[in-house]
Amino acid sequence: MKTADLKKLAPSRAEAEAASRAAAERLREAAAQARLIDVAVATMGSPVGDLLLAVTPRGLAAIWFDDGDRQLLLDRLAREVSPRVLESPRATDDVRRELDEYFAGRRTAFDLALDRRLMHPFAREVLTAIAKVGFGRVATYGEIAKRLGKPSAARAVGAALGSNPIPIVVPCHRVVGAGGKLTGYAGGLHRKEWLLTLEGWLPARLEL
Repeated sequence: MKTADLKKLAPSRAEAEAASRAAAERLREAAAQARLIDVAVATMGSPVGDLLLAVTPRGLAAIWFDDGDRQLLLDRLAREVSPRVLESPRATDDVRRELDEYFAGRRTAFDLALDRRLMHPFAREVLTAIAKVGFGRVATYGEIAKRLGKPSAARAVGAALGSNPIPIVVPCHRVVGAGGKLTGYAGGLHRKEWLLTLEGWLPARLEL
């Protein structure tokens, strides 16, 4: 057979890439069905930038703003949750749907199970307290500290909020400084402003 004929029989680059994607998807589905995935990850676009989602059988474990070192985040999941981490968008469908509804203004509370293994003990206390701060409302660091029975722990509260692995769903953006001052947010103050504007606490939508 001539070389020209062999080239005609060879798949195009686009066909080869499509076949590779299909094979990868079949592998992910097989791994999921065999329960070989302990942590499913996927990336979704949003008005506040790309978000890296991590879901386990227990629930949502992480939402990270995907503008840092992605590998560091994946390594942390492997180290602190399970080394069986695999990209599997389908496993994050419920999380992506609820986030899309929230960003579109159609959802004011999330109905997602949470996996809190990336939270240290004090952070769990703090983040449980802020989960009670409703949509469109805010609390100060000092108020959260008082709710925990530790009125002098405002700085520790701030540090715990800065380590929140599940922002937006666990609404650390609803905690502000004394007098309503916007301070401290791991995703950047521009994102905090955007989220509080979406929720109606700030009067005008700010562009990122």
